[in-house]
Amino acid sequence: MTKKGKKYYVVIYDGIDPATGKEKRRWVAAGSRRDDADKLVTELTKRSHRGETVVSEKLTLGQYLTTRWLPVQESRLRASTYDSYRRNIELHVIPALGERLLDRLTAEDIDLFYASLLREGRKKKSPGAKGDAKGLAPKTVHNIHVMLNKALSDAARKGTVVRNVVALADPPSLQARKRAEIKAWDIDQLVRFLDEIASHRLSPAFFLAAHTGMRRGEVLGLRWRDLDLEAGRVSVRQALVSVAYEVSISDVKTGTSRRTIDIDADVVQVLRDWFKARTEERDGTEPAADDLVFTKDDGSWLHPDTFSQLFDRTVARIKVPDISLHDLRHTHATLLLKAGVHVKVVSERLGHANVAFTMNVYQHVLPGMQAAAADTFSLLIRNARSEATSDLDERDEGDSVEEGDQ
Repeated sequence: MTKKGKKYYVVIYDGIDPATGKEKRRWVAAGSRRDDADKLVTELTKRSHRGETVVSEKLTLGQYLTTRWLPVQESRLRASTYDSYRRNIELHVIPALGERLLDRLTAEDIDLFYASLLREGRKKKSPGAKGDAKGLAPKTVHNIHVMLNKALSDAARKGTVVRNVVALADPPSLQARKRAEIKAWDIDQLVRFLDEIASHRLSPAFFLAAHTGMRRGEVLGLRWRDLDLEAGRVSVRQALVSVAYEVSISDVKTGTSRRTIDIDADVVQVLRDWFKARTEERDGTEPAADDLVFTKDDGSWLHPDTFSQLFDRTVARIKVPDISLHDLRHTHATLLLKAGVHVKVVSERLGHANVAFTMNVYQHVLPGMQAAAADTFSLLIRNARSEATSDLDERDEGDSVEEGDQ
């Protein structure tokens, strides 16, 4: 191990060059901290004792990500996740670090890369983009870090690189980030929207979304066999998603997203009427069990973006706060919580991972519920004291009667 300037390097002996007869040595950057350099020396020593060789191939980060790592991930990841990785590599990583040799990449390089993204955003601008550079959100940069950490961890595990330098970098902290404000309608505003959309062919889809809190893709991915109208239940088993504007059926977002939601009699009737409408559109042929519930009149799939745009156009026509289609889900949850429905029930309807997540997202609703709880507790105390005083008065009255008898 040696030090040049403020950085440490581990010098690896690669044998004799047959052309020159001289020793071949390769310098591996070990960072600016002595502890990190010592750990690298220990790791290389262990590899040597196990008979493993250190790869000396000259491979750039861009080459590794695009030709070796990313193709393997395509069959292992959800389509939307794979597309997110691909776009982040193309738009952010390659323009900044794509030409950097893997064995020359340092944690400091990664730190500076993150700082640049937070400050300036992506280096590869869209054609015709105007205005000053805008930094990426910490959550976006953190997602890039997660991707790179996995990629370089795989490279280290397979011996492509000596170690994963991304693990030594400092990604943006998400602890202090400001949570986006939750937008939701009150009950009158929701009713106004449902009345406005009622005349549209796809109004049953919005009616279901408002009454269940289902995500856009879950509503559009619903099959007829996922409905049990006799029992009043909807089973969420898949989603219709758009990846690079191509529509496909995907698994639901998480394990807890696979759920069953109870629906009321009004929703059941709307869905029964919709079944009849679809049968008429199919010239009297009833939809098959595996057909999607909400489609175009010819049975083809609806594009999720088209569904959102219909919502946006409807909202723009009426006097209600401007919210997104996803905020219809927040509206469902907020109205239930304000009505006193237990947060665990709301969490299950939304398909959240746990109750704690639901409470964190809808903490703006909970303070009012806590105030009601405080009033309830105070009332319990007052009632208990009132009963105790009443019992005492009865005992005192009884004692007085006994004394009079004497």
